[in-house]
Parts: sequence; structure tokens; C-alpha cells
Amino acid sequence: MKFFLPIITLWWRELVRFYRQPSRLVGALGTPFIFWLLIGSGIGDSFRPLSTGGNVNYLEYFYPGTIVMVVLFTSIFSTISIIEDRENGFLLAVLVAPVARSSLVLGKILGGATLAFLQGFLFVLLAPVVAGISLNFVKIVELAPVLFAIAFSLTAVGFSFAWKINSSQGFHAVMNLVLFPMWILSGALFPPSGASQWVKWVMMINPLAYGVSSVRHILYPENLILASGFPPLLYSVLVTVLFGLFAFGFSLVLVFRPSRGG
Repeated sequence: MKFFLPIITLWWRELVRFYRQPSRLVGALGTPFIFWLLIGSGIGDSFRPLSTGGNVNYLEYFYPGTIVMVVLFTSIFSTISIIEDRENGFLLAVLVAPVARSSLVLGKILGGATLAFLQGFLFVLLAPVVAGISLNFVKIVELAPVLFAIAFSLTAVGFSFAWKINSSQGFHAVMNLVLFPMWILSGALFPPSGASQWVKWVMMINPLAYGVSSVRHILYPENLILASGFPPLLYSVLVTVLFGLFAFGFSLVLVFRPSRGG
């Protein structure tokens, strides 16, 4: 209980803190929706990937990438709390308390991952209404753990950066430099089949590409054209889970090392 109570407390604190700040909720949901609507409508019928025969609705193609973008934005916003907690002294108080540091890491990451998962899942449920994508119970059950794995991975990555960065401005700059290109080169905007060779190689080593691939395969099992050129579903899920475990392990290493955060 001594290990799990801090995890539950920090997890709940992240949820309460987020929903007491409506601007963060609007930013996490509104920005991806505007991206999806403007980019999807702007590209429209000009989207002609080679593997599809040219008969694809880009708004539908782009929707899985939008779901992952929601998860990405929420994960980034939630891990800013690490920097805020350091500035107001809360982080130091937790570190000197008789609490395992692994509880701190897991509680903070689970809190951010839960927020990111819930908002990404909301976009999944809106798919039939805004994008005309059919949903059923099987798709929803399969998507839930995959989305949580993506949310956990991105939150752990954000945690690692926030632990080493002392200002919110610096954190935003690094996140824009690292995570946004990861999303662009994840297959969210365009399939690997039509990209140049070096871009294909970058997409192959981009762990977020396997998260987008997983979502795309689950949403479109009856339309392989919309998942053409992406890795198989099971392989994509496996890479996503392993990436999450690696990111979490790296966060633990940072926290247990002597740090200015402590």
C-alpha cells in the first residue's frame, strides 16, 4: 500500500489539475480538430497515394493521425506539470518524502496517460459523426489498449524531457522540435508508399509510426487501402508497447540519477 498510495494520489492530482484548467482542455482537443478539418478539406480530392488507386477521402484517411495528435498534445500539456511542480516546491517535497521515486514516476505518467487516452478515445467515439468511419464493439475494445499504450509512451517521453528542462518555454521548444516531426513522419499525413526513400527509412525507425499504424489497421479492417504501406497490426502493437516500456524505463533512470530536479 505504501507503494501504490502515492501512485493513486499523484494520478488523481493530475486529473483534477487538468480539468480545473479549461484552456488546456480546449487546446488539447481544439487544435487537432482544426488541423484535421483545415488540412483534410484543403488537400481534399488532390490526395492520390499510389497504392489506393486515387479513390480515397482524405478526411477519413487523416482521422487516425488526428486521434494520435490529440493524444500527443494532451501528453505534452500534462507533463508541463513537472516543471510547474519543481518551481512551486511540490516536486522537492515529494522527493524528500518517504516515498519510492518509482511511485512518483508511475503516478505522474499514469495521470498524463489517462488524460491523453480519454481525450483520444473521445475522438474515436466521434469518428462516425465527423468522419463517417464505422465503429463497432470489437473496434472499440481493440483500440482502447492501443491508445493507452500510445498515451503512456508519449507521456513517458514528455516526462523525461520535463525532468531535465527548467522552463516551460524551453520545454515547448524541445517538444516542437522532437515530437511534432515524429507525428508528421508517423504516417498521419501521408502513407510511406508515396514518400521518398530517406523519408521511408525515417518512418521505419519512428516509434510513433507504429502507433498510427495500429490505429489505422483497427479502424479500417475492411478497407486495406487506407492502411496500405503500413506495418502489420500485431507487429505495430508490439513495437508500440516496447517503446512505452523503454520510455518508462528511461524516465526511471533519469529520476534515480542525481538531478537538479531533486
